[in-house]
Amino acid sequence: MEALKLNTIDDLLLCPEERVELIGGDIVRRPMARFAHGRAQNRTALALGPFDEGDGTGGGWWFATEVSVAYEVHECPSHDLAGWRRERLPRLPGGVIDLPPDWVCEIVSPGHEKKDTLVLPLLLKRHRVPDYWLIWPEERRLTAYRLIDGDWLEIATLEGSGRARIPPFEAIELDLDALLGTS
Repeated sequence: MEALKLNTIDDLLLCPEERVELIGGDIVRRPMARFAHGRAQNRTALALGPFDEGDGTGGGWWFATEVSVAYEVHECPSHDLAGWRRERLPRLPGGVIDLPPDWVCEIVSPGHEKKDTLVLPLLLKRHRVPDYWLIWPEERRLTAYRLIDGDWLEIATLEGSGRARIPPFEAIELDLDALLGTS
């Protein structure tokens, strides 16, 4: 009987295919992005733009889309959106980043809900990522979670045409219509 071989980040880096990630030791293809997915990802990044303007003194955020994060030797997902506070990440990294983000946002794709709603939350919890958002463009919903006392607590849900100030970006009011690109 042959032992199950788990792929590593080195195997992922050698993979000739694009749009792949490492989940539980398996190199898996990322889902084909639908227009609503890409629009929500772009609009959310634009809405958070004011936070992505640090002055080099430690304030602000770094945001990235489609960024691979090496959490563990067998875990390197590619996040739709991720952000790091500049006081934790003073300079932009080169290559694959291994510092867990301070915020992750996944745009949930039909048929791939398990990864975003079950697998990633456990991984992010192990690595103490403070904030996790899920956006369902087709359902017109955003759910924000915060890690409190080691467990995810739902701190906000926007539906339909909802508006709210949601940590860690409560300095601005987010408009779900604007995030989904329908306004």
